[in-house]
Amino acid sequence: MDVEQAEAALVEHYPRLVRLAYLTLPPTLGRNRRVLTAHSLTQRALPRGRTTTSLIPAQATGRERNPGYAYIRLQVVRTALEAGLPPRRKSWPKRSQLPPLLPQVWGLRLFPRSGGADELALDQRLSALSSPARAAYVLRGLEKLPDPATRTLLEEAGVEDPAAALTEANSVPSQLYALLASPEFDPCSLHARPTDLMRRRQHVRAALAGTAALVVCGAVLGLPGDAWGPDDAAAPPYARNPAAQAALDPGRLTTAAATAWQATGRTDFSTWPARGDLTADKALLRRALAVWARPGESVQVSVTLGTPAGPPPGPPQLLYAGKVDNVRVVMAYDGFRVARYAEPLDGTTVAALDLTRADGATGAGASALVVGRTDGNVRYLTAPWVREAAVRDLTRPTGEVSALALSKDGVTEPFASPAVRTGACTSWEVLQLTDAAGRTRLLTDLSEVTPAHLTAGRPSSSPGREATGAPATWAPFACSLAAVRSQGVRTVNAWQFARQPLPDASGNADWVCTRAETWRGAGTRVLAQFRTARGAYVTATADDVPTCGPTAPHVLAAAPWKSATGDSYLLAAGSKDTVSLELTGGVNGSSPGNLLAVPAEDGVRAELKGTLANGREINGL
Repeated sequence: MDVEQAEAALVEHYPRLVRLAYLTLPPTLGRNRRVLTAHSLTQRALPRGRTTTSLIPAQATGRERNPGYAYIRLQVVRTALEAGLPPRRKSWPKRSQLPPLLPQVWGLRLFPRSGGADELALDQRLSALSSPARAAYVLRGLEKLPDPATRTLLEEAGVEDPAAALTEANSVPSQLYALLASPEFDPCSLHARPTDLMRRRQHVRAALAGTAALVVCGAVLGLPGDAWGPDDAAAPPYARNPAAQAALDPGRLTTAAATAWQATGRTDFSTWPARGDLTADKALLRRALAVWARPGESVQVSVTLGTPAGPPPGPPQLLYAGKVDNVRVVMAYDGFRVARYAEPLDGTTVAALDLTRADGATGAGASALVVGRTDGNVRYLTAPWVREAAVRDLTRPTGEVSALALSKDGVTEPFASPAVRTGACTSWEVLQLTDAAGRTRLLTDLSEVTPAHLTAGRPSSSPGREATGAPATWAPFACSLAAVRSQGVRTVNAWQFARQPLPDASGNADWVCTRAETWRGAGTRVLAQFRTARGAYVTATADDVPTCGPTAPHVLAAAPWKSATGDSYLLAAGSKDTVSLELTGGVNGSSPGNLLAVPAEDGVRAELKGTLANGREINGL
């Protein structure tokens, strides 16, 4: 193979090869160095000469049938595995084990975009594998290589026992392969943050001023702050000012009295008392505040859409500090955001930080927070006014409701979270809470720290009625909640706006509109759904529209339908305030009232319009 052939394969498939290197490299390198090393190893994979190089036979007939790609991929895997080997005392380190000479980015730290809880869980499971097992899993999931081809490639890359690597890779479920394509693991789509700006200035001054600047640097390293203890996973401090330091002082954390919500009548996060068995652990609280202010390279950061990152503006309020399963968790609230900090029980150099908006949260919106997720299960920290907790399957409105035990700190037992489910959706478990006044509410995990509040009924200026009062409305459409995961959703309302007799007299069709409101206001998602005895389907979607909301409590949608005899129709329905419907384009038809059924060929496209009782025209969703 000549250099031009290999170079063409490298240029064409560069993003995939860099992702392969990034996933194979050991996570202990830190995300910035993993990114730079992945690019460096991929760029150095070209052959040095123009001589023919032997190929792996199983690779030559792979995805691209391209010997250049097979060669480059082998070099990338080989050097990535070498980079994970510990250095030996009696031999020089290999080039791949050293920090890359090129590429280099001065003054910036680079890291991929943060993913959700699924990507964080996969990254943790991959970090527990050996380098060969990690490479085997990535080759299976990302490159879609069968086990014989994977074993052969690992042998060529220098792995001593490929069979053991394949066996170890089986410990991570194959259902997670799709997550390997997530932006979390894309070292070609990066965020950039400055390195320590103050320290960079000091280094420049040191180079210019010599000995005098060394004295200044020594004084800076001895400034107050270390007396509180090490920051561990946090990045070096970038500023020294009274407000920033006050926000990092665990002694200045604010707390609420246990009966504050009763004394004030307020049901928001400001009246949550500090709970947990580690609220007096100043070192833990210090680490949590430092990581919130400046997360280091070993911190997995997840920020909900529309939530600003950055330190709290002042001392935040402590909500919880305690042990949850196998991690220590700290939860705090700064009046605008809820921060969840988690670190393993056996170390403090790695951590996870989740930030999500919670401004204006009250009542149901401030009734619970996700305090931990482990092995597909979720635990909640409930508000002090919550008296009972239970789990119910939203897809079975008449099914049994299972009680959940609450600890003395208000933490629920774990139960299966629909947010991390893969495969077919056959159930959707939600949290049911009963407060001191006897009101029951339903909340669901959508991969955020704050669960989404579920309501049902016609939208109006007042909050929708609780979904517990109309569980049958939600039952056929519960699995559609998966479409709004990780979107910063605050509430989701389901409203059955019409019921339509089917043209062949085989029953009725229910039309339901679900509207997901976000904490940030923008990003609202509206779904029109259609249900018959044969199943439920999403027929239309729209983003950032007032339809089906308090300011525009009406909706109009259409759907194709085929009878048991094979006759095709286009069905349309509007809310009860619709007085006429009209279809134009591929099929024509009109009807007084809010229901319309017109014979139509498969795949026909038409424009739907309606007229409201006040004379205003509306378009189909």
